Amino acid sequence: MAITRVWIEDGCVSCGLSESNCPEVFKIKAVGEPSTVIEGVDYSPLEAKIKEAAEMCPVEVIKYEED
Repeated sequence: MAITRVWIEDGCVSCGLSESNCPEVFKIKAVGEPSTVIEGVDYSPLEAKIKEAAEMCPVEVIKYEED
């Protein structure tokens, strides 16, 4: 199965874990603002990092969909 979609639900606390783990997909726009998902990224080579970011998220708001 391949990851086809990644998103962050409401409640992100901007801890920086997702960005430090997978900066190719996750980004904080400004200090204190929630993380965002960078558009147009090929998730194929990053699947392990995306899954790890979701598992490490302290508030469990990083989600992904597999096809």
